[in-house]
Amino acid sequence: MTYEFDFDLTGVSRSFFREIAKFSEKRGIHQGLGEIVGDIVDRFKIQEMTGIPVSDITKVVNDMIDIHAKNLSQEEEFKETSDRALFLPHCARKFMDNRCQAEFDQELSTYRCKHCSEDCLINSASQIGEERGYDVYVLPGGSCIPKIINGNDYDGVVGVACSDEIQLGMKYLERADVLYQGVPLLKNGCSNTEFNVETFKQTLQS
Repeated sequence: MTYEFDFDLTGVSRSFFREIAKFSEKRGIHQGLGEIVGDIVDRFKIQEMTGIPVSDITKVVNDMIDIHAKNLSQEEEFKETSDRALFLPHCARKFMDNRCQAEFDQELSTYRCKHCSEDCLINSASQIGEERGYDVYVLPGGSCIPKIINGNDYDGVVGVACSDEIQLGMKYLERADVLYQGVPLLKNGCSNTEFNVETFKQTLQS
């Protein structure tokens, strides 16, 4: 987690960010979208929902919109990729202690889900990814990404993380010439984080 505050946007309309991103691309206004994000936050009462300062929630919303716009810009090319990796955040595991049976890979500094808890979000996401042919990695942080990319020939990556972490990951993947799609967390923190499973599924099907 790199934001210096916690937020919970799980109550926001599921289609909100994607629709805004589509609008920003069609209108060609994305670079100036930050000027109207404050109005969007007010209209959808996001500040009241989260209880955090307007400046903080405005940054989160702006980051999420930016990610969805970048997803759309690469969506068609991403559909043509065949060797894909899925990066999941370890903070979304049900357990953060030894009750989680995930296997730690010392070389890559990542976890591999062992599917120990049926009601674990990472368990569900891992199974969905595996069924769709992804190599699945549960990451404790973004510093693992270069190790994974350098040791494989992936041409596509889907990453689930905080919006600011996704932005950093996207910059690295662009330099590595790897196509990507990002799924922002709707609830951040060091544990019990959440993302929308339907959005996640749709992104994997790209």
